[in-house]
Amino acid sequence: MNSETYIDFCFVKVAAVNFAAEIDKLLSDLFKDVRLNWYLDEKSIDGADIVVAEVKGMSNWESVVETIEFIENHAEDTFWDYLQGYQINVYSAKRGCNTCGTH
Repeated sequence: MNSETYIDFCFVKVAAVNFAAEIDKLLSDLFKDVRLNWYLDEKSIDGADIVVAEVKGMSNWESVVETIEFIENHAEDTFWDYLQGYQINVYSAKRGCNTCGTH
């Protein structure tokens, strides 16, 4: 069953060239078999490059825990080197929307 999935990642690195392209490649490799899309917002502040990735789409994960387990098992080491924070929301189709009395 597909779930609506929303993930925000914040990546930070000492100022370099093409950091957003590097993050795009990491996300492409990580989510290559998952129907997720992302938007990257890159900023440079005080000698650091910051990329915020807004990821959304449909996934087979039914919970945040399943999503984290997938990321932990599939992300490259550089993903973890750059990751400074994240927020994940998964809206499982099994739970329903609570408007018609289903759960």
